[in-house]
Amino acid sequence: MNPTLTTRLANLRQRMAETETDLVVIGPSSHMMYLAELSPHGDERPVMLMVSPTFAGFLMPALNVDSARQHTDLPFFPWTDANGPAAALQALLDATGVPRIAPSIVLDETMRADFALLVLDALPGAKRRFTHDTVGYLRSRKDADEYARLKAAHLLNDRAVTAAFAALKPGMTELDVAAFIGDFYKRHGATTEFCSVCFGPNGAFPHHHTGTTELKAGDAVLIDTGCRLDGYPSDMTRMGYLGSAPEGFGQIHSVVDRAVEAALAAARPGALASDVDKAARDVITAAGYGPNFLHRTGHGLGIDVHETPYITATSETVLEEGMVFSIEPGIYLQGQFGLRLEEIVILRDGKAEIFSEMPRAAVSAGA
Repeated sequence: MNPTLTTRLANLRQRMAETETDLVVIGPSSHMMYLAELSPHGDERPVMLMVSPTFAGFLMPALNVDSARQHTDLPFFPWTDANGPAAALQALLDATGVPRIAPSIVLDETMRADFALLVLDALPGAKRRFTHDTVGYLRSRKDADEYARLKAAHLLNDRAVTAAFAALKPGMTELDVAAFIGDFYKRHGATTEFCSVCFGPNGAFPHHHTGTTELKAGDAVLIDTGCRLDGYPSDMTRMGYLGSAPEGFGQIHSVVDRAVEAALAAARPGALASDVDKAARDVITAAGYGPNFLHRTGHGLGIDVHETPYITATSETVLEEGMVFSIEPGIYLQGQFGLRLEEIVILRDGKAEIFSEMPRAAVSAGA
């Protein structure tokens, strides 16, 4: 097995011991990618990975086993459409050695409900919870391999966004810019994870759907985009404008940038996630724009673009070394423009390290 995956399974078993967990059950999901680098075909046919203190193996439809064997050397318990999964599921449970009386089990919260109910029906009386203190706990603390992949994805994203701002011309649509970015990713071996391009007043909608709005002189331009490279995503928001900046843009940009800096300073191992949110929010509130900061300060990022930890006003998560998350305060002025600046950071050596190397200064594109 891949040494990284061997380490991850060992770490999971250590967490299982610490949390008194008898069995972890994972469906086709990013959790399965993390533990086995396997993303099997997902449909109504039950697929799951079970991990106990002494065993790990897959329940898998027989028609998918040969393909899946190319990616893992963990054992399979196959089942056919003709016979159904019941016998294979029982054989897998037997192999795990899970206690049959009131075991403590962890279920993948992203698993199909019918898959989860198969497990619960087979283990009556099981005490179940989700993955927050086992797989989720481990995933929120990135290892060296994940750091390298995240860094590479963000450096590529820097190049794509820089090129996109340089290509802005009057009459381009938001969709034109998104297509330009997507083509850049593709030419460099990545895929588009998401891409939000907002011209002028559209930037005041934090989750604007990129559309056919045409760029004109004096428009603010918000680009929030990310690629997926070697299994891991990037995420970044930068601002610019075409020709001359709209009235008030420079002052708002300065406030938001200072909010980013305050959050970066607060992001330390041992701090609460809510401390980071408060640091950014206090700067924006002091400048008189508190009601215009419409969302949380950040979200975790790893295999998924949104995962733990979440940087919110109410989060009691204690930040630790290796955690990766966004810092993305914003000010949204309806009918004028929205301004958000986003960095993805990792806590390393006691401080927040930014993955991107692209400056946050607003980009002036020629009209």
